[in-house]
Amino acid sequence: MRVLIVLTYYRPHTSGLTIYAERLAKGLARRGHTVTILTSHYDRYLAHHEKLDGVQIVRAPVLFRISKGVIMPTFGFLAWKRAAQADVLSLHLPQFDAAGVALRGRLMKKPTVLTYHCDLQLPAGRFNRFVNGVVNVMNHLAGKFSHKVVAYTQDFAEHSPFLQKFSDKLHIIPPPVELPPMTPSGVAAFAKMHNPGRAHPVIGMAARLASEKGVEVLLKAFPRILERYPHARILFAGQYKNVLAEEAYARKLEPLIRRYEDADQWEFLGVLDPVQMAAFYPNLDVLVVPSLNSTESFGLVQVEAMLCGVPCVASDLPGVRQPILQTGMGEIAPIGDAAGLAEAILKVLDRRSAYIRPREEIAARFSTERTVLEYETLFEQLQAAL
Repeated sequence: MRVLIVLTYYRPHTSGLTIYAERLAKGLARRGHTVTILTSHYDRYLAHHEKLDGVQIVRAPVLFRISKGVIMPTFGFLAWKRAAQADVLSLHLPQFDAAGVALRGRLMKKPTVLTYHCDLQLPAGRFNRFVNGVVNVMNHLAGKFSHKVVAYTQDFAEHSPFLQKFSDKLHIIPPPVELPPMTPSGVAAFAKMHNPGRAHPVIGMAARLASEKGVEVLLKAFPRILERYPHARILFAGQYKNVLAEEAYARKLEPLIRRYEDADQWEFLGVLDPVQMAAFYPNLDVLVVPSLNSTESFGLVQVEAMLCGVPCVASDLPGVRQPILQTGMGEIAPIGDAAGLAEAILKVLDRRSAYIRPREEIAARFSTERTVLEYETLFEQLQAAL
């Protein structure tokens, strides 16, 4: 089967969406399918065409940016060409260009599956509100033209204004989760580098330094945690410099973060590769996902942490709360409530062992192999129906 996967940003850009698409693409390629990624050439240092891990990547030239979006004049031509060569189209939203690709799928009678990852919420401002509105219209058209719409969880689908419009096309597929094996010596080496003083407890966060991730909620909750655990430390894994459209947010948080850095209570680790993440999680006592809105629909990092025996605390957001509700490995905190987040973290730290579940139990619920097989089955069903 020839599968065309279309999304605005692809690796090495780091987000839950790009990680999801990468795992899906590689998984399909491992199963013998021919997989092509059509995406943006958002970074001039990237190749326009390359093949990585059995996946062909085509990056369309970017003329200019509009906030977090990109304008690609030749994208339409590339979409026609690649869609004509494909058996199945897999679109990943939010994405301005998805409507045109979905229409091409309809006209060519190619099975078209739209995966809706999250809502788009740009920073405040009249122009960004206009952009949000345009993207929402294009998303709606993409959903209308697609044959099936995939969501991570029923919980998120039932609370999403977008997904509610397409309940007749809805198909739930759990997200792909994987983590490479890690040796005890690798975990110990990570601890020696990033926690040489053996600070305890260690609170982890894995995200971009972006406004929707709720970093400031954790910062406001931290003093309450320090009252009970004066040697607590936070390790932040993920991009924290030059995050697209988040420069003002970073400047706003910098003074408080700097204070904790100077006290050796906060450390930015930067973007970690999968092997480093596999060493990161076992060094935590709890992982925190304090996201603020529906730009977060699940939080893959929660399941990755759980596979390493690490309980989590997550915001009470549709979809985001599901890993904890389904496994029992953690606590759910009120959205944007620093006091509530602190109490949830303390509850987990005080009785950590009570939240641990067998790794096999977590792996049975979430895996890349399961996700890929469910997509493969859906693609085959649509091919047979069309």
